[in-house]
Amino acid sequence: MSAERGSGGPPVQVSILVPTYNESQNIVGLLRSLAESIPRSIRAQTIVIDDNSPDGTGRLADDYARGAREIAGHTVDVIHRRAKQGLGSAIMSGVQQAAGSTIVVMDSDFSHPPSVIPEMIEAVKQSRCDIAVASRYVAGGAVRGWPLRRRVLSRLATGIAKRGLGVEQHDPMSGFFAFRRNLLDGLKFDGIGYKMLLEILVKTRGARVKEIPYTFTDRRRGASKLGAGTALAYCRSVWRLYRHGRAAARGGPGRASARFLSKAARFYTVGASGLGVNYLLSLLLAAGFGGVWYLHANLLGIAASMTTNFALNKYWTFEDRDFSPRRTAVQYGKFVAFSSAGALVQLGMVYTLVESHSLGYPESLVLAVMAAAFGNFVLNKKWTFREGLWP
Repeated sequence: MSAERGSGGPPVQVSILVPTYNESQNIVGLLRSLAESIPRSIRAQTIVIDDNSPDGTGRLADDYARGAREIAGHTVDVIHRRAKQGLGSAIMSGVQQAAGSTIVVMDSDFSHPPSVIPEMIEAVKQSRCDIAVASRYVAGGAVRGWPLRRRVLSRLATGIAKRGLGVEQHDPMSGFFAFRRNLLDGLKFDGIGYKMLLEILVKTRGARVKEIPYTFTDRRRGASKLGAGTALAYCRSVWRLYRHGRAAARGGPGRASARFLSKAARFYTVGASGLGVNYLLSLLLAAGFGGVWYLHANLLGIAASMTTNFALNKYWTFEDRDFSPRRTAVQYGKFVAFSSAGALVQLGMVYTLVESHSLGYPESLVLAVMAAAFGNFVLNKKWTFREGLWP
């Protein structure tokens, strides 16, 4: 069954997009909760976009839609897609079929409470904003049910989005938001990754945004969709949005892109040299000089590699020739702090991908190293050596 643009009567005011994949344990309950939460004064349309769920999610949504075709002005439509094509493209499919002037995007696992939607709709309706974001990280917001490693990864992804892409919102990675449909007119969306809001924020600079606090509660039923593929898609999305923002600001990527890539390549080259310093010095201390415990030798090797990495990056990567003691000491402290934080993030990401998502260790290590290295580069570029994120 395809989504319909209303069923006669007053026009649809709000379209709620609910992408699904294997959410049979949640979908009917969510649809009922939406019908109960949306005020009867608002004519709403819920569109379920199902990616051919093998557990029958789409069929259950169809059954519900037939049994409750219109409840107090609230209709339910279902879009069946032939394969699992991803969250971003699912949202865009829903936008194309949406009849409302205001569009709400939410998850189907009850981590996004339907009770927050009326406040989001009201914020957009009263012309106070173009986008209403349900925020976990604004005052009054919270996260429940996440282990520490998941919280760290979320904060890392949010930090990369804010620092790397220049967005000002506290929770640009939220998957729960509402916006005016006409905000997307004339815009081209990649639909890569699982965070459509971030792409909207970057490509609609100047739009009025209001953040509404809410409590995110981790799913109780079904399996999380967060995995290595999601992390990789996020990295690709951030990179594309980064280039888009700078190209728009400068009229094209040109020399700025080349300069950025050159510095990134130097930073990664220095990092590789640091691995060599660490390895060789650790072996020499442990095997060549005797009496140095191998763990102590390894710690000395790490300290030496951080020091050589700092010196090379300062002089070569970021071309900072000021080696005055105070300035250099402050920079060295920041560099070591960011490098240590990156190591912790890498360990946490590897553990999460291997233990929680059953990804192989080699693949997990590659993704974790990529994420940590990119974070280190951006943080050191911005805060240690005081350069703009884009030359």
